[in-house]
Amino acid sequence: MKFHEAGKVSIFVTLLSVVLLTVCYLLFLANLWWVNVLFFVAMLVITFMIVRFFRVPYRIINKVDNGVLAPADGTVLHIGPAFEHEYFKDERLKISIFMSVHNVHVNSYPIDGTVEYVAYHPGKYLLAKLPKSSVDNEHNTIVVAKDDHDQVLFRQIAGFVARRIISYPQKGDQVIQGEEVGMIKFGSRVDVFLPLDVQVAVRMGEKVVSKKTVLAYF
Repeated sequence: MKFHEAGKVSIFVTLLSVVLLTVCYLLFLANLWWVNVLFFVAMLVITFMIVRFFRVPYRIINKVDNGVLAPADGTVLHIGPAFEHEYFKDERLKISIFMSVHNVHVNSYPIDGTVEYVAYHPGKYLLAKLPKSSVDNEHNTIVVAKDDHDQVLFRQIAGFVARRIISYPQKGDQVIQGEEVGMIKFGSRVDVFLPLDVQVAVRMGEKVVSKKTVLAYF
């Protein structure tokens, strides 16, 4: 287990804020013992949640040559055909993964291949479970191709709480299945677009794990 580089500032600010709030509380507001207990419990919970959010667990990648691995931890929110408007501009199979604040938020490449397309889009911060969040919310689109057929488009989508998408890919990068793509801070969603003839390996409501769970087979 380690903690993501992107979380260092957030963790430092949280710890500093908790220390300052605790000092001020003890100097000016400390009163009834049960109020004191509630305050300290609240400070511990806030610190724990922020630090936990940026965790990066060690995982052995489940390499599957003809498989598409989940690019994110979370719950399968949607499986079905959908028109991909940005890059392919045709009908694709869409699998959506909803990431709650309790999930690991580091994202990974679903397949080996070449990064063919990367595009960041500023936008709103609607609830990530809403279908229109895929287009209206802040999002980052990445396309990785093995060949002309085996191509995956996945979209990092900021949610109601999320306020920043971190993404490292550049067009032309040679990438490896399971390597880190980046992360989305504080609750979000990832949409995956696949060829219509893939064999789906997950079901609605299933919990999936980045680098481990196979979403579909080419």
